[in-house]
Amino acid sequence: MRVFLAHTPEMRANYYGDRALAALREAAEVVTHEGEAPLSGAALAAAAAGCHAIVADRATPGTAETFAGAPDLVAFLRVAVDVSTIDIPAASAAGVLVTQARPGFVDSVAELAVGMMVDLARGVSGYAADFHAGRVPVPFMGRQLAGRTLGLIGYGRIARRIAAIAQAMRMRVIAHDPLAAIEGAEAVTLERLLAESDVVMPLAVSNDATRHLVNAATLGAMKRGVLLVNLSRGQLVDEHALAAALDSGQVAAAAMDVGMAPDQWPSPGLAAHPRVVATPHIGGLTPEAAEHQAMDTVRQVAALAAKRLPEGALNAAEAHRLARLGINARG
Repeated sequence: MRVFLAHTPEMRANYYGDRALAALREAAEVVTHEGEAPLSGAALAAAAAGCHAIVADRATPGTAETFAGAPDLVAFLRVAVDVSTIDIPAASAAGVLVTQARPGFVDSVAELAVGMMVDLARGVSGYAADFHAGRVPVPFMGRQLAGRTLGLIGYGRIARRIAAIAQAMRMRVIAHDPLAAIEGAEAVTLERLLAESDVVMPLAVSNDATRHLVNAATLGAMKRGVLLVNLSRGQLVDEHALAAALDSGQVAAAAMDVGMAPDQWPSPGLAAHPRVVATPHIGGLTPEAAEHQAMDTVRQVAALAAKRLPEGALNAAEAHRLARLGINARG
C-alpha cells in the first residue's frame, strides 16, 4: 500500500513526529511532501499520484478537484478531529473513504484554557511584555478566580476537563449545551450563563447554527467586565463585535487560540488589541497530543493494508473504492 503524507516538513515536525512517521513507514510505503506550502486541489492530486491514501494535516483541504483528479486514491485520512475543510459529499461521489482522528488534545487544550484564564485574571502577559520591553510595569488589582463563576457554552470532552480543573480551583462552573448531558457542572440556560458568568468560554461545535454565537447581543447580555476565552473555533465569535466590546469595557479582556485568519489563527488586528492575549492555534501543539492523532492514522493505514475498515470512517457506505483493497465496507 502506498501513502502520501501531505504535511509540509514544518507541519510534519510539529504534528506528525519521527515515531509516528517510522510507524507509518512500517505499515506502508510512504511518499512525503517536501514543499514549503500546503497542497490542495489538482496539485495535491498530482503529488499523490499512484497512492492509495492521503494522510492530511488540517492545513490540507480535501476538495472535489482532488478527489476527481486522483483515480488511484482510496482513502483521505485527516490527522485531526476537524473535517470541515474536507468535501465529504465529493469524496463519497468519487467513492473515496474519509476518516478523522480521535481527539487526543483534550488535556493539552484544557490546560491552555485554564492558563489563559489565569493570565487574563492577573495580567501576566501584560507584565511580562513590560519587562521585556524595558518598561516599569504598573501593578493593578487582579481577580481571584476561586469563588468566581466560569460559564462553558458547549459541554464536550474539553469542556468537561476544564470544568474539573476549575472546580479544583474552587470556581463555580455552569454550562449550557442543548445537545449534551451536563454532568459535573450546573446546567443552566444560555441566558443565565451569560448573566452570571465572570469568565465565558465558547466551546460549542462550529457549524452554521453556532456561527457568531458570541455576537453583539450575547456580549451585551454578559456581565460588564467579563473575561472571554476562545480555544474552540474562530467562527464562534463575531470579531468586530468583540473588538467593540473590548473598546467599551464590556469585555475586560479576551484570550484566543483561534480566529478567522488562515489555519484558524487569531486575526492579526484583534490579536494586537491591548486587552487581548493571543496564541497561534497551539492548543494541541504538545508531543502527546500530536502523536496521539498521528498514531490514529497509522492504525487506520494498517487496517486498510490488512483489508479491514478503519476506525474513524465517516462515509464507509459510499466508499466503493475500498473494494480495490479487498474491503467490503457494506459488511
